Amino acid sequence: MISQMLLDARRFEKDSGNRIAGDMRPGFHLTPWCGWMNDPNGFCFYKGQYHMFYQYFPYKSRWDFMHWGHAVSNDLLHWEHIPAALAPDRFYDQDGVFSGSAKELPDGRLLLMYTGVRVEDRSERPFKEIQTQCIAVGDGIDFEKYEKNPVLDERALPAGGSRNDFRDPKIIQLNDGRYAALIANRSADGSGEILLYTSRDGFSWKYETVLVSNRNRFGKMWECPDFFQLDGKYVLLTSPQDMLPQGFEYHSGNGTLCLIGDFDEPNLHFQEEHDQSIDYGIDFYAPQTILTPDGRRVMIGWMQNWDACAIREPEAPWAGQMSLPRELHIKDGRLYQWPIREFDELRHDKVEYHNVEVGEDTLRLDGISGRMVDMELVIRPKDPAESYTKFALHFAEKDDTFTSIRFRPRESTLKIDRKFSGSRRAILHQRRCFVEDAKDELRIRIILDRYSCEVFIDGGRKVMTSALYTEQSADGISFHADGNVVMDIVKYSIL
Repeated sequence: MISQMLLDARRFEKDSGNRIAGDMRPGFHLTPWCGWMNDPNGFCFYKGQYHMFYQYFPYKSRWDFMHWGHAVSNDLLHWEHIPAALAPDRFYDQDGVFSGSAKELPDGRLLLMYTGVRVEDRSERPFKEIQTQCIAVGDGIDFEKYEKNPVLDERALPAGGSRNDFRDPKIIQLNDGRYAALIANRSADGSGEILLYTSRDGFSWKYETVLVSNRNRFGKMWECPDFFQLDGKYVLLTSPQDMLPQGFEYHSGNGTLCLIGDFDEPNLHFQEEHDQSIDYGIDFYAPQTILTPDGRRVMIGWMQNWDACAIREPEAPWAGQMSLPRELHIKDGRLYQWPIREFDELRHDKVEYHNVEVGEDTLRLDGISGRMVDMELVIRPKDPAESYTKFALHFAEKDDTFTSIRFRPRESTLKIDRKFSGSRRAILHQRRCFVEDAKDELRIRIILDRYSCEVFIDGGRKVMTSALYTEQSADGISFHADGNVVMDIVKYSIL
């Protein structure tokens, strides 16, 4: 039976969301129907469509009592909003239905596993939350919460585990047919760990082991785990809180982490071999992946960062968006990302230049402008024996407003900078990453979609993502260099 709270949310989102004009949203990135969005949840392929649920507060463009919003797509690029799936309408989840995942059951129903949140004592500051794992089952539109919820609570934690930081279940299926749920927890040393639980039916769960322990290496609490096989290896994705910087690989605050290694399934043991950031830009967090029907591993993340949420005006009709879907591969022992191949079908009006010289004077090229753009650049020194000092690309440009990408070959660093993007808040606006072997030639692909920029470096070896909310009339693109640069550029407009 659908609760009154969920009915109210559905009525509100339909009335409010339908008043947001299409050009007030990105062209090919998912936003909430109205109000606030954060983590992707329940990303799955079900009954012939891709489903994306998401952390959602429909009533205001800020975080509050979490619901689950819901959208469907045939191609992961064009999304249709459908009614909200879950509301915080039970005692065990009265303060929020937090992140989780989805799995189709043998009988054809869709199972959602999520974290229910209840504040333990409102007289204490900060609030202490009791977090438990809960189940809802339905037909892909309407869901009924399980009468035996919560299915996992503090009694299922290992010694030293925290009932206050116990969240974000990701369901996978093991080769022996059992379901496994990876759940983030905070251990006795104060840092994160990923717990593994198993179930035969998806409803009754038991604790098995700690799959991975942070041991205070990468921040503190780990959130939103995902775990999958890829190109002969196993990959664990998670989002650490309270990180300390490590060179240009990891930055302070909320970040992302990819661990690559091997998994001994009979013994449920994961052996780490390599670690790296997932995204090196400003706005990317809590990604989830899916195995598409044709066998591709595709990832979507929340294209925002808790450290920079104030960039969005509180009176905006929506806040938060999802990243471009990215196909994942492992090459040379590390994770690579590239826009899904379906995206290429949206490109049109090709403009191409070769061997363009870029110097100190601002360079603008006919046909190179716009806010829904896909550009591929190859940058190299004019004289191979004499490197340049800096290359800069400005976009979303008008008068003194712009966002920039700058490459310094001597330091091998690429920086994204949005401090002149029109934001009136002194928040996180810059981030740099190290780009290997690019002094002789830098290859980057930049995808703009009204309110965002995603930069794919060296064929997807690294990615930098940033949200920006510059006025849409700012659509100029220009190039600058300290020293002499030669550039090839291919630019497409997007639908």
